[in-house]
Parts: sequence; C-alpha cells; structure tokens
Amino acid sequence: MRLAALLSLLLPCAATAAEPPLLFRNATLITMDAPGVLEGHDLLVQDGRIARIATGIAAPDGATIVDATGRYLLPGLAEMHAHVPGAEPAGYAEDVLLLYLAHGQTAIRGMLGQPAHLDMRARLARGELLGPRLFTSGPSVNGNSAPDAATAARMVREQKAAGYDFVKIHPGLEPGVFDALVEAANEAGIPFAGHVSAKVGVRRALAARQSAIDHLDQYVEALADGSCIDDELPAGFFGIERTDCADAKRIPELVTATREAGSWMAPTQVLIEQWAQPPRAEDLRRRPAWRFVSPRMAQQWQDARARFAAAAPRAERFIELRRELLRQMHAAGVPILLASDAPQVFNVPGDAALAELELYGEIGLSPPDALATGTVNVARFFGQEDRFGRLREGLEADILLLGGDPLADLANVRRLEGVMVRGRWLPRARLDEILDGVAARQAGR
Repeated sequence: MRLAALLSLLLPCAATAAEPPLLFRNATLITMDAPGVLEGHDLLVQDGRIARIATGIAAPDGATIVDATGRYLLPGLAEMHAHVPGAEPAGYAEDVLLLYLAHGQTAIRGMLGQPAHLDMRARLARGELLGPRLFTSGPSVNGNSAPDAATAARMVREQKAAGYDFVKIHPGLEPGVFDALVEAANEAGIPFAGHVSAKVGVRRALAARQSAIDHLDQYVEALADGSCIDDELPAGFFGIERTDCADAKRIPELVTATREAGSWMAPTQVLIEQWAQPPRAEDLRRRPAWRFVSPRMAQQWQDARARFAAAAPRAERFIELRRELLRQMHAAGVPILLASDAPQVFNVPGDAALAELELYGEIGLSPPDALATGTVNVARFFGQEDRFGRLREGLEADILLLGGDPLADLANVRRLEGVMVRGRWLPRARLDEILDGVAARQAGR
C-alpha cells in the first residue's frame, strides 16, 4: 500500500494549464508588492497564473471556490539552501520534495546537484512530479574534485553546458584554483555560490563578486585578530574556535564590503545555532517534524550531539556574533535569502526553513522583511521577478493560504490551510495525506 501511495504521487499529474480555475474569495492578501496588504479581496487563478486580483470577481464556469474569509494569502516561500537526495534509498528524494512543498516551500535551491536533478527539475516544471520549483547547482567544486585550476575551469564549463543553474563551491580550494573558477564562470555566464574556502577568505570571495555566500562562511574568521590566532588549532565549524579572537568592532567594515560586492547571504542560522548548542535528545523526539526522520537518520542525529557538544564554551558568543552580523547586514541593505540547510543534522526538510524564518524575527527583522527573504528576494536573486515571488496579476500561482496573519506573528506561516504550486491546489486535507504518507515511509527506512 505504501508503494502504491508513492506511485500515485510520481505518476504524471495534470499540467497546470488543465487545472480548473480557482477563486480565493474574500481573503487578506499579503502581496509582497505595492500596496502591500489588500483586505477583503478575491484572487483568481487560471492556467497556472494569477489572472485577476479584485473585489467581487465573478467565478468562471467550473471554477473551484475557496472561502478565504478570515484567512491570509501569501506568496509561496523558498528554501534557499536545500539538499535533494540521490536515487538511494528509492523514493527518498521524492519524499524530501514533498516535505518542502507540504510545509509551504514552493521553490528550493538545490545545493549539491547531480545529473539526475536536471531531469527532476524538468519533471517538476512540467507537473509530472509533485514538488517545488527547483534551481540546482552542479556537482560540488572543492579541494578534492578540483585540485588544480584547469580542472576547476573545465568543471565550470561542463556544468554550464549541461544546464545547471549555478556552480556550487565547497571548501578546500586553493586561491589560484578559485581564481580560475571565477574566470571560467564569468566567461561562461554562470553564477557561483556556496562556501568560502579558508585559503580564499571572505574578502577575496567578495572581490570576485560571489553571487551568494552560504552559512556566513569565513565571516567569523574574518573578524578575528590574527595576532590572537594559534594556527596550530583548527578553526572548528564555521570558525567557532576563532570566536575568542573575533573583534565585533570589525563588523561594520566587513558589512560595507559585502554590500558593495553585491553578494547575497544565505545564513542557515538555525542549523548553526543547533550545532553550537545541540538540542537535548528528548527535545528532538518531541518535535512534531521528528516523525519525518527515519530511525537510522534519527540515530545519526542523536550520535551527532556528542560531536558538537565540545563547542559549548564558545557557543553563546559565537551565536551572538553571527546574529549581530545579520542585524548589521540587514540594516545596511545586504540582501538575505531564507536558507536553513535541510535535510541536515537536526534539520527536517520544510520544517527547518520555517524555524529559520521565525529566527530572523527573533534576530530583529520585521515580519515584512523576514517574509521577503523567502519570497520577493528569491525571485530577485534569480532574476525572475516576472514569474513568481509576489501576488501580482500575470505571475505564476505559487500561493499559501494561512489561518493566521504572518505580519502579526511569523509563527503563523505554520498555520497552513493549503498550498498552491504553479496553479495546482493542495488543500489541508491533501497536505495531511502527503505528510502521513511520508511519515509512514520514513518509519520503514
């Protein structure tokens, strides 16, 4: 029965053009566009697009009508540091896509691509596979896969020719290899993003105009006083062992350099705070999203707690340094993307991005600014503001129906009453079916 349920999700679904019109009646629209909030408005979806926004729209023949009185419409969110698994175990990649979608993420940025993901991206776009729109990197360019400049340049050219959306950088690159990657990427016209290698450093990455820096990688190291550092000791994950040497007075200069470079930030703050201060085992098990974690993965996450616990003495200041970096970046106009890094230790796909969003509010972003990191900012980052990211006539219909106002409380993004992805409507009952199916399959893995 579980296999049959999974196959029903993988079989070709009706293309968005074949979906009947759908009219959201009497909603409050959080448009992420001027004029911002529209109360008591209708929104009509036809042929996968937002056809009309107004009051008193007449329902077309055959239209589905959703009474949205007292509810809120928001553009679909994005997880901008997502991982899409490979072919093994069978069906897991499809389940991960469903988890993103059923938690309101109608777009994802896949940060460790492979050839199979190009076909997956096409199937998602055609509506043959249920899930978010996918932007995918190619296979990682790192110190092992690209030990020399010629290899790095070749990988960039090959990934551009294959049709990947961007080049993913992992650690370990030598400065000369990084420079060759940058030159090849600029010549080919493909963005590069991801980590910052230790020998490259933030300032060199910014000078190269790396399109996005994930995890705030190498920023804590860049704040450190070199005379304080013991080069014999490793920096630890994301520079946590350099925390005692970091000077917060250096933050404004580094923020200015980031803004002037035009690089975007994909913080994954919720991941790194949990690594710095691992959750208790019993607290992990109490999380509602824990049911989507297989027993094998759950044990791996429990085991990882001991590995991260050694960072505890520096954790509090490390976390506050990163939060202050984000606060000052946001205040200075450095663009931020909603990114949590899932599936990853302690991070369940879909759930993690919502926790990241709530954390932005805790750090100090206003609700509209926090919501922008997962909506309009994403469309702007990809240069696709004419396709998605707002509630605007003519755009593709990626829409969330919420039972509470996220401008009043960001936690209301969890009150999902339905998700529309490119015009395909999934009401709450359907989302529950999807999530129950994922949970059942994970329990058997």
